[in-house]
Amino acid sequence: MTSYTLSPSGMTLIKTFEGLRLKAYLCPAGVPTIGYGHTGSVKLGDTITAAHAEHLLREDLRRFEAAIDRLVAVPLTQGQFDALVSFTFNVGTAAFQRSTLRRVLNTGEYDAVPSQFKRWVYGDPKKPPLLGLLRRRHAEIARWLS
Repeated sequence: MTSYTLSPSGMTLIKTFEGLRLKAYLCPAGVPTIGYGHTGSVKLGDTITAAHAEHLLREDLRRFEAAIDRLVAVPLTQGQFDALVSFTFNVGTAAFQRSTLRRVLNTGEYDAVPSQFKRWVYGDPKKPPLLGLLRRRHAEIARWLS
């Protein structure tokens, strides 16, 4: 299997939706977060520089790139790979691994993947879709189709 790396367009996609926060905060899931969505060993009150946030993002992305390489059994375009890294960065590797999206993709049903992205727009399935997740999924679908 080919080993992929995130493109500059993929990096921009993730940075746009994660946003840059130089002071630790609690994300909607209640997890201490800093930089561009970094959660590893973060404590409330922590602060970092923009350069450190960039470094943490690049380290985090290596894990997600490797996860996509490991979990996807079919060839991908650069746009498809970028979309999957962004998606997995957002929902987590375990969720992607268990997802119908991954199962459908690995059977070669590329055309069914965009509708699978659209299912991941809820913070709580009992509540309406989150606008930020709707926007992110639409951007990921556009990257997938590019």
